[in-house]
Amino acid sequence: MLFHPPKNPIELKVRHLNEAQKQRREDLMEATQGKAALKQFKKTMAKKAKQALKAKNKKKNNDSKPQVFVLDFDGDIKATAVKHLREEISTLISTANKGDEVVVRLESGGGLVHGYGLAAAQLVRLKDAGLTLTVCVDKVAASGGYMMACVADKVVAAPFAVIGSIGVVSQLPNFHKWLKNHDVDYEMFTAGDYKRTVTVFGENDAEDRAKYQEELEQTHALFKHFVNTYRPALDLEKVATGEHWYGEDALTLNLVDELKTSDSYILARMEDSEVYALHSRQKPTLAEKLGLAQAAEATLHVALDKLPDALARFELNSRLNILK
Repeated sequence: MLFHPPKNPIELKVRHLNEAQKQRREDLMEATQGKAALKQFKKTMAKKAKQALKAKNKKKNNDSKPQVFVLDFDGDIKATAVKHLREEISTLISTANKGDEVVVRLESGGGLVHGYGLAAAQLVRLKDAGLTLTVCVDKVAASGGYMMACVADKVVAAPFAVIGSIGVVSQLPNFHKWLKNHDVDYEMFTAGDYKRTVTVFGENDAEDRAKYQEELEQTHALFKHFVNTYRPALDLEKVATGEHWYGEDALTLNLVDELKTSDSYILARMEDSEVYALHSRQKPTLAEKLGLAQAAEATLHVALDKLPDALARFELNSRLNILK
């Protein structure tokens, strides 16, 4: 029996955005106003935090601050990012509290139906678990991307984000005439009347095209039904035409709920919530790590080999500059 080593495990990194924002603010304050101002600012903030904790302890209902979790989905035509999305969602479902919010920063122009169908189903899992789902679109959520976005309790889009394209498209070349002109026969064997309809190399007739069109219409009907399930107020006859709209028009058509960038939305949530960004990646194997180390070492050797020439050129340029 052949031994197949296990696939690389997926590792998850969590970043506390409140703390990261606080650190950036302090760095900017120190650079622009000096250390004394920063010290006073820290003292003021510590006093406010102490007062907030005291007020919180006086309340009978000692609830902690709401939590918001930020995920990113950058979709390609195959929706391959779902591999990491499903792991992140499984982690949240097992650890987050009901009522916590998940913000998905979504960018996708769509792609394969089954890939985006799975991605949308992953977002449905969040709602089924009692979590609030917000999708933020800064650039584009079209076709399969909008299939994912429409699941959300709230869709937030930037003013010029591309939204919609609730339609289905399929296109393929046909080389039958070219093969025929070059005396090349093409044969295909199937069992079942519609195992194949239109093909790339065979001669397509009207029946083939009609059946293929019927399949596209069925897929479109499923797409519209899915959108209608999660955004029942939409006028599907008006928006399910395959067209897309920019943010402001999408808001008018009820495709989105608010116009705002993801940055503005998350910054606003940080005022009253603890916000965490989750990012998962395939953990590199030892061989991959060694490969990276070897590449870095080779780069260093090349740089060291070139260092004497670089120093000589620097010295020459310095002299020339002095003479100017």
